[in-house]
Amino acid sequence: MFLDISQDLLRRIETELPHLNALNPERAAARPATGGWSPKEELGHLIDSAANNHQRFIRAQVEGEFRGQGYAQNEWVKTNGYQDMEWQAIVELWHWYNILLAHVIGRIPETRSKARVVIGWDGSKPLDFIVEDYVIHMQNHLDRLLGKDKVTPYPPLT
Repeated sequence: MFLDISQDLLRRIETELPHLNALNPERAAARPATGGWSPKEELGHLIDSAANNHQRFIRAQVEGEFRGQGYAQNEWVKTNGYQDMEWQAIVELWHWYNILLAHVIGRIPETRSKARVVIGWDGSKPLDFIVEDYVIHMQNHLDRLLGKDKVTPYPPLT
């Protein structure tokens, strides 16, 4: 299961990377008229998500469970200053961090699939759910950031 998710994540990274690289830096810096994050900030949010989930994936494996707080997403984006960074640097960081996460995910033993992950007050979820959720969350943001006609629903429709 985790190997399949890892390979799926790698496919998504390689599929989306050319689209991200093709995005004009001025367009990447533009915030929507309705407010919200610019593409730079939205991709930065995905880096923050990768960093937070990296901890969850590792600790749930090593310690048998993860317990931790959520994170203040807007404050992380602002504090990291993605808006002031070069677009290509943000793209490269997103790309390589997710390559690392795909590697980590592919190495999760199946025996840890139900390791408990408790984030803030959201209750307990098994590690396999958190890993799948990470990939779907990432794709949802990428679809919106790139202005795709079809946006991956998040949270997933069940």
